[in-house]
Amino acid sequence: MSKSGHSKLHIAMFPWVAYGHFIPFLHLSNKLAHKGHQISFFLPKGVQPKLENLNQYPNLIRFFPLHIPHVDGLPPGAETTSVVPMNQQKYLAFAVDQTRDQVEGILKVIKPDMVFYDFWFWIPDLARQLGILPIFYVVVSSMSMGLNTKVLTKEMTVEEVMELPPGYPLSTVKLKPEEAAVMLFEAEDFGSGLSFRERIRTAVKGSDAIAFRTCSEIEEPFCDFVAEGFGKPVLLSGPCLPETNTQQLDEEWVSWLSQFEPGSVVFCSFGSQSVLQKDEFQELVLGFELCGLPFLVALKPPQGFSTVEEALPEGFQDRVGGRGLVYGGWVPQEQLLHHPNIGCFVNHCGYGTMWEFLLSDCQIVLIPEIGDQILNTRLMANELKIGVEVERGKNREVPKESLSEAIKFVMDKDNETANMMKRNHAKLKQILSNRDLQEGYINNFIKALQDLVK
Repeated sequence: MSKSGHSKLHIAMFPWVAYGHFIPFLHLSNKLAHKGHQISFFLPKGVQPKLENLNQYPNLIRFFPLHIPHVDGLPPGAETTSVVPMNQQKYLAFAVDQTRDQVEGILKVIKPDMVFYDFWFWIPDLARQLGILPIFYVVVSSMSMGLNTKVLTKEMTVEEVMELPPGYPLSTVKLKPEEAAVMLFEAEDFGSGLSFRERIRTAVKGSDAIAFRTCSEIEEPFCDFVAEGFGKPVLLSGPCLPETNTQQLDEEWVSWLSQFEPGSVVFCSFGSQSVLQKDEFQELVLGFELCGLPFLVALKPPQGFSTVEEALPEGFQDRVGGRGLVYGGWVPQEQLLHHPNIGCFVNHCGYGTMWEFLLSDCQIVLIPEIGDQILNTRLMANELKIGVEVERGKNREVPKESLSEAIKFVMDKDNETANMMKRNHAKLKQILSNRDLQEGYINNFIKALQDLVK
């Protein structure tokens, strides 16, 4: 490879087997391929057909399908987190760890300059043996990773987790005991005899650099904190958002939304992994009924049910009539967020979803479930002040009254705080929508990668 500043890179990508990881890795791949760099993308065999339509440069981005072996504890044919409950994902991690020989065989043949990975703790050693640079690519916030400079150990108490690391940039995080307990849950077994945190710690420790899908405009202090805490170069790819999807919404959605006023519909989605218990599901939909506004709720059927309809509270559909729709299938979230009649988005603040709502005009209501979502939510609600977090009850349940109040609060056009959030959101959207911003980030990112291989 030419060592000049214009050298073309060959980068292998090997994300964790969840769509919330495949997609940002592929968005980055598209940005790099757009600049003429070659990408080799590792993924489970059955996932390739689902991602091919997102590959904008098939001449430069090549998929390498892996056969994921069956291991005890996994549903037959399972390849991704979308069909594996959270408590069984350790088996999925272990199954993908068994692909090491397949990965090594491919890397020996294709000889990339570097490999981007996240959960695969064995990649750094393998990459170094083959003369390939290992780069840890993070698809959660640098804020979450910053907290991990301290929490990346197995033996910690809830009280210790609640205390932020010295010098941590966000004083408003203030984890509650039950949230710290959620963080500690991530210290449990996660396949191959490692806890989740040990897996990540080993993966980070072995890397030549840590790369983040973010920008200084939102997370600069946390990126600096991570660089110092881990003693590694930190590279920022920018948000790597795809061009706004101009594809038209399906007629069924347009037709349903057209019944309502602009900015009046509340949309709720918790992503592909969230499966609620029946009582949580019912309480949530009753909260939407209580708010009195038109709503579209897209959730997976709760535990033990095959459809959302059979899990709805008694008399619910008669009471909400045509005002509310609870839908159990996949919805085009990004396109729905840009429909003019949707005015509020209720979500879990997963990192990918966060970037999507930052580019929308919706008011934001947040109900985080797991560790990084809690931290993303604090950043959005407490620091950037662009949304509100729903107040949970004692056992982390979401009371219908709390949800209803949060929605009514942000949708009140006469409420000065809600209007201030809307203005803050609009300013941030304007910054992030600037094409020159993303262009600058990706150019600097490529230059930093080229400097690493010199």
